[in-house]
Amino acid sequence: MPTDHRELDTDLLVVGGGLGGVAAALAALNAGRRVVLTEESPWLGGQLTSQAVPPDEHPWIETQGAPATYRRLRDLIRGQYVRNHPLTEEALRDPTLNPGGGGVSALCHEPRAAVAAIDEMLAPYLSDGQLRVLLRHQPHAVHTTGDRFDSVTLHSKDPEIPSDVEITARYVIDASELGDLLELGGVEHVIGAESRQDTGELHALDGPAEPLDQQSFTWCFALDYLPGQDHTISRPANYAFWRAYTPDFWPGPLLGWEDVWPETLEPRHREILTELDSARGLDKPNDFWFYRRIFTVRQHRPGRYASDVTLVNWPQIDYFEGPVVGVSPAERQRHLDGSRELSLSFLYWMQTEAPRYDGGTGYPGLRPRGDLLGSGDDLALRPYIRESRRLRAEFTVLEDHVGVEARQARGATTAEQFDDSVGVGSYRIDLHPSCGGTRGPHTYIDVASHPFQVPLGALIPQRVENLLAGAKNIGTTHITNGCYRLHPVEWTIGEAAGTLAAHCLDTDTTPRALRNRPSALAAFQQRLVAHGAELAWSPEIRTAVR
Repeated sequence: MPTDHRELDTDLLVVGGGLGGVAAALAALNAGRRVVLTEESPWLGGQLTSQAVPPDEHPWIETQGAPATYRRLRDLIRGQYVRNHPLTEEALRDPTLNPGGGGVSALCHEPRAAVAAIDEMLAPYLSDGQLRVLLRHQPHAVHTTGDRFDSVTLHSKDPEIPSDVEITARYVIDASELGDLLELGGVEHVIGAESRQDTGELHALDGPAEPLDQQSFTWCFALDYLPGQDHTISRPANYAFWRAYTPDFWPGPLLGWEDVWPETLEPRHREILTELDSARGLDKPNDFWFYRRIFTVRQHRPGRYASDVTLVNWPQIDYFEGPVVGVSPAERQRHLDGSRELSLSFLYWMQTEAPRYDGGTGYPGLRPRGDLLGSGDDLALRPYIRESRRLRAEFTVLEDHVGVEARQARGATTAEQFDDSVGVGSYRIDLHPSCGGTRGPHTYIDVASHPFQVPLGALIPQRVENLLAGAKNIGTTHITNGCYRLHPVEWTIGEAAGTLAAHCLDTDTTPRALRNRPSALAAFQQRLVAHGAELAWSPEIRTAVR
């Protein structure tokens, strides 16, 4: 019989098995270190898998702007389709195959393909126990002595392993979706929106900071379309509320085909389909169906599949009634439940009331595909989280470092170049509608940025010596989180954190001491580059505007 409490000891504990956590574990494993990797959901991969979001990437991703290991992940995902699916000859010959053919990424795909690719990357380290993976484990308590983490206790949600586990580690990386260890360990951190008076940022709040002003989160779902069939779900209990819900910054009811352009806030109209055959392989760039499509029949031999599959991560299901950080457990659960109700209400509206492209009403043939998302219901395993607790770090990235307008005010045509760079990334400063704190919900902040670097100082706490940030909980602000939160940047952050932990163990130093000694920093950066990291953009890309 299992005991009530287990104990493990390791070189590195990585809490959170999203892309940052996986990359951190791989980097330390590659350096010969023992690693325990934990994740609260049944799947590793975070936003790419359990949250079901196809990768948001920059346009240069095929050739530069990400670590070699991230490109290997992408190759392995493509390989899942090349090896296992009945692809057309044209698709088989395509070196940049986009399995879903979606418009948001050059690599739209089903979450299970990424789960398989991640498992393949980790497989060599499981055989001899160098790596332990604990799925369905949630951090419960942190044990500290002074400015060091001694151990972390995790609660098992796995019915096969009912006992809690206490893990002692030389280094700990917080790669959780919400920065859980920052709160549990009493590590100095920030939540919500800072004041312009505090950060000087052009788009920060003009007034007091609002800790509960946090980006919306989204409970995604997948759909295929089988005309002539009826897959209408049960009417959600709170459907009437969401059917009437009309934010004051929106052009109409949230459950509708009208939304706004994030960059200009001008109204726009987009439907799920503009032709019946859009669900069977035709590309219609203005359709929602095409936007985040994760599977398309056109890549496969004719007659094998009846419908494409699209992933619904659209403005209509952004939940901004309240945050899940900085509130009581009961309120947090209320907002999680509310997010699920909103997503199901939008699905029900599309099936029953949505105006059709042909003048009719409703698409009952829309079939929810929770089975493709590893779910026992119609939605993804986990909500898509855009904003985490953020570390009070040795260095904080501000809008002045990366925003185009803010940089122009300083006479600069590129992002700030950091001497302690550990990687690169590129994305717009993209903040979805926010719950707004005391001001109430408000609309997008979406402004241009230059291709940027990831500074090492943003991963290092101001006080704690053996903890590192390994995901979107690094030292950014509410504003700059908007461009540092996406898939390849999260992987870059995690890989840097895992490499740093291994390097500090190898050289008997601390992250803080390493960063502040030029020779030690240079040696670490050389190690990153040897492992396939990119620390700077090529000159012709630095001036680009996203």
